[in-house]
Amino acid sequence: MEDLKERAIRGGLAKLCGHTADSILRVVFMMVMARLLDPQDFGLVAMVTVVTGIYGYFSSAGLGAATVQSDTITNEQLSTLFWINMGFGAVLGLLCLATAPVLVAFYHEPRLSWLTIAMAAWFVLIAAGVQHSALLQRELRFVSVVVIDTLSEVAGTAIGIGMAFAGFKYWALIVATIVTAAVRTAGAWLALPWIPGPPRRWTGIWPMLRMGGTWTLNNLVMYFAFNIEKLLLGRFWGADALGLYGRANQLISFPTHTINSAIGSPAFSALSRVQNDPIRLRNYFLQGHSLVMSMTLPITIFCALFAKDIILIVLGPKWMDVLTIFRLMTPTVLIFGIINPLGWLLYSIGLQERSLKIALVIAALMIAACAVGLPYGPNGVAFAYSAAMTLWLAPHVVWCLHGTTISPRDLLVAASRPLLSSVIAAAPAFGAQVYCAELHSPLLRLALGSGVMFGVYVFVLLFIMGQKAFYLGLLKASTGLSRP
Repeated sequence: MEDLKERAIRGGLAKLCGHTADSILRVVFMMVMARLLDPQDFGLVAMVTVVTGIYGYFSSAGLGAATVQSDTITNEQLSTLFWINMGFGAVLGLLCLATAPVLVAFYHEPRLSWLTIAMAAWFVLIAAGVQHSALLQRELRFVSVVVIDTLSEVAGTAIGIGMAFAGFKYWALIVATIVTAAVRTAGAWLALPWIPGPPRRWTGIWPMLRMGGTWTLNNLVMYFAFNIEKLLLGRFWGADALGLYGRANQLISFPTHTINSAIGSPAFSALSRVQNDPIRLRNYFLQGHSLVMSMTLPITIFCALFAKDIILIVLGPKWMDVLTIFRLMTPTVLIFGIINPLGWLLYSIGLQERSLKIALVIAALMIAACAVGLPYGPNGVAFAYSAAMTLWLAPHVVWCLHGTTISPRDLLVAASRPLLSSVIAAAPAFGAQVYCAELHSPLLRLALGSGVMFGVYVFVLLFIMGQKAFYLGLLKASTGLSRP
């Protein structure tokens, strides 16, 4: 079990390093594309992906997660799951083709037709790599996963930027997405040369299909809840408004998404392996949650403080209209950082149905918030979403943890130290921002502000909050030095 913990920590560190590299690539991609393309180009692609993204959840059908979570799995089961994934990918590709004229009619935008048709290839490519990627995660081979993800991001970024320079405009974004998927699937096959056999009936996959179905439905509900505003903003406010909202959303969500993606996979794999050991499950989860909070909270607060300089550096002066949206969405992203890890816990111990019920409530809440904020445009939607998520935080935590070995007080204690450290560090960072306001370089202002905030944060967290031993222990486990 200790070996499992070390492997999970090393996997999390590898994923974090990999996602950091991926994030740098994505930021570079965003910076270049924001200067080569217009808000309308991003808005057109968002009009397509907000709908095709729904189909994307069915391409895996949750069967990758089922493979990771299962105690044991046979080759016959894996082969059958692979062909089920391929079947879903083919059907969704055809459905994507049929959707093209519907989107053209809905948005009154003929350019969406070929964009939607091109996305059909993405579904087949993703489906072909689901089980290979899941096996790599199940075996905690996260270094391989990181290498594959990074190479796929490099390929997609290079192709996308090259096409944008060549004047292909919004097509550069679509092709970059397809190339990334193709390279990721090819890499998974090369890293794990498992060849699926023919599908077989009665291989005992029904429990995995049930879990995969619940997982898919849960993700679908959550996707709908947090993307309905994009559909409606595009319909009633146009591609420019949607392009601004989408850039603000992507930029402010970047740190939280990166951290949760990096730590989530190893955490889910490790928690699934100890699901029948309540003490280890509780300890592993609380340590993982505290680690996520220690990174998510200060970064998100920093982004809110230095929003103007971040936008100037990443997107450029012509995107300053996203500033208000960016700041208004900060509470939503902050709360996501707190509650997202609870999903690892629920799925690892088989509480998929509870997670689905929670998702349905969140969906209803978000739809109501969208209805309230939509008449006021992107700013109104961002404000309404943040207000709704703030009100939902406490009920969400209590519902998720009910009947588990973890109490809301445990979670509060795990999050309190990084939260207090972040708030304390924000004060001198704000002072530095005011002091450096006369500097003409936004990059210099950002560098000075980040140095002050994160320097103070690390000192307060490690020494005043007494977390030095905890993080040294994680460091030793990640390097294998904790072994006798």
